Amino acid sequence: MPDAEPSRLVVVLAVIAAGGAIGAVARYGLAHAMPHQAGTFPWATFATNVLGCLLMGALLAWLHRARPARPLLAAFAGTGVLGGFTTFSTYAVETRGLLADHPVTALLYLFGTLAAALLAVILGSSAVRVAR
Repeated sequence: MPDAEPSRLVVVLAVIAAGGAIGAVARYGLAHAMPHQAGTFPWATFATNVLGCLLMGALLAWLHRARPARPLLAAFAGTGVLGGFTTFSTYAVETRGLLADHPVTALLYLFGTLAAALLAVILGSSAVRVAR
């Protein structure tokens, strides 16, 4: 967006920020609803990231076919809401925290999240393609 006029850039940033706030609150709510004890599988973060990837796959497939293009919707829903909702940084910190005392759980979480997230993107995008 380097060529975007300043007022357009402000609008895009505002849309992303609003979406990000919504996504972060939703993530917090899910984490609060599904607490986990230290050393156990972090189901809330796993569910958050897999659901976010499913929705991102569906959103991108839908946006790819949407005419006219909807760049503000992509910025709001994709970068904002789903970017604020998913939390791969927490996934990395939780994996690191599990490694010392719970290496099997850490490895299951590490590779299980990656596999499930990739599958979720494929399923989300495929569902939109089939539905159209």
